[in-house]
Parts: sequence; structure tokens; C-alpha cells
Amino acid sequence: MNSVAYARNVEFGRAEANVAAILLAEDDEAVRTFVTRALTHRGHSVVAVSDGQAAIRALEAQTFDLMLTDIVMPGLDGLALAETAGKINPKMTVLMMTGFAAARDRVSQDGGGVAVADVITKPFSLKQICSAVDSALDGQKPAA
Repeated sequence: MNSVAYARNVEFGRAEANVAAILLAEDDEAVRTFVTRALTHRGHSVVAVSDGQAAIRALEAQTFDLMLTDIVMPGLDGLALAETAGKINPKMTVLMMTGFAAARDRVSQDGGGVAVADVITKPFSLKQICSAVDSALDGQKPAA
């Protein structure tokens, strides 16, 4: 790791081992930009895409530690994306987000055969999204 990236990880209290490759699938550009900036600022490598089909292409091209996906997206929704992602990379952690209570209720513990670490309700704060990602990467449910 180069010295700038290492210094950034030290500055934000992140151990080098906790830096993750994250795929973000979110159709809302403002949310996508906010989350990308937050996670990049914490030292993670983020690939952000605007829909499920682009996410599948990214999953086929690169290995990710975590996928953070909106549940409600046009075309391929987050649940179908998670199921496909689980076939491509079964070891990847999946974290979902939604602004719709009904969509949150659709996510069962198995997420259609994929382990879903948590479902984050929009709107969320910078602290909430970073905490949820950290907890998902550590294999735990985030503290409320």
C-alpha cells in the first residue's frame, strides 16, 4: 500500500486489514455520491454503479468484499441482484438499503439464498452508513 493510502487509513483509525473493496449499487445519484465519498474517505475502494445490470458486470470483472445495494431499483432490483451476486461471489457480504418499509419487509434473513448482513433505512447519516458497513465487514449487526 502506498504511503498516502496508509496515512489515510491511520488518520481515520482504520487498520490496513479492514480496508475493503466495496460495490455500491444505487440508482439515486445523490445517495450514490454521498455514500461513495463517505466510504472512500474511510479508506475503502468503492466501485459505484447506477443499476443492477452494471453491478453484475462489475461483479464479473472484480472481487468485492462487500456489496451495498439499494433494494428498489429499476430493472434488476436489489434482491435479485443479491441472489445473482451470491452465485458469482458466495463469500461476499451483502448490505442493503431502502427508503420503503415494504421493501425492507421483503428481505428475509436469507435474502434469497444470500446472507444479508443488514438492511439500512433511508435517510441515513454518515455515521450510520459507515457504522453499518464496518459492522457488516466485521460480520456483526450494527449497534442502533
